[in-house]
Amino acid sequence: MNQMSHFPGLLGQEKAKLLLARSLATDRIPHAFLFRGPEGVGKQLFAKAIAATVNCRETADGVACGVCPSCRKFHSGNHPDFMVIRPEQGTIKINRIRELARTLTYPPYESRVRVVLLEDIHTMRREAANSLLKTLEEPPENNLLILTAESAKSLLATISSRCQIIPFFPLSLDETVQVVLMHDKDMERETAVLLARLSEGSPGLALMFHRMEMVETWKKVITVVRDSVNAEDGGISQLLKAAEDLANLKENLIPFLGLLRIWIRDGLLCSFGWNQDAALTDVDLPGYTKSEEYFDALRAIDQAERELARNCNRALVCEILLFRLQMGKKI
Repeated sequence: MNQMSHFPGLLGQEKAKLLLARSLATDRIPHAFLFRGPEGVGKQLFAKAIAATVNCRETADGVACGVCPSCRKFHSGNHPDFMVIRPEQGTIKINRIRELARTLTYPPYESRVRVVLLEDIHTMRREAANSLLKTLEEPPENNLLILTAESAKSLLATISSRCQIIPFFPLSLDETVQVVLMHDKDMERETAVLLARLSEGSPGLALMFHRMEMVETWKKVITVVRDSVNAEDGGISQLLKAAEDLANLKENLIPFLGLLRIWIRDGLLCSFGWNQDAALTDVDLPGYTKSEEYFDALRAIDQAERELARNCNRALVCEILLFRLQMGKKI
């Protein structure tokens, strides 16, 4: 049997499919997987597919049937032996990990294996990570933990070493467009292509950009940054209004800064002679005149991200950032 058919309907991630299919085919499933890769590229979807498959009562060649009582409960979101733990207010707290450890001491309610999906474990503080490590060191039987983490975030090496690591990668442009259009059949293909390019192979981010209308906000901010310096007051009022709009994005502000970084990066590449027609954006690129100005802009975005991570005043961070990015005037 083709190993890739273990995950029907899931596009891309051929290496992950191969590694996971081998585990399912040989029935040598570890006590813990660690799915590492960029945000929004399918880690949670693959985890849920594994959860359905390992407890399917009528599985054929490692593929969940979708119709048995276990599969029906799973797809309705009411399976008693499938748990999801995700960050709350930006982090997975130690109390949740301690509660999980207690739960795992009991046998599964009705299935052969209890499956626990822990999303974004890179958000855990050290005390919570150490508590999880104890569970990974002495895993109770009949439990499968599936951890997900962004590849760019650091993890305790001791956690990684106690899991089978499954790498995930950005999808191709065509695959990302397919996924986006599958989720929104009324979307124009041109819009889907722009979202796929801006998300850099992350369908999850592309759909979030669309749902939050972030591309429209991005285009407005770009226009303000480029042209506001010519306004009567030097663009102060326009920049302050744009900064207020950014601050209102709240938890979506960090992904939005990624859009600004793509715009600056494309402008830098084009300044070195890269084909502008291949740029990821469909808007006017930055008009900086020197390479160092582009690097200053990228450093300004990096600085804004660091300040947001330290819980600095969001509105003030956005104001300073836009003034630093403003074309024709540097502070």
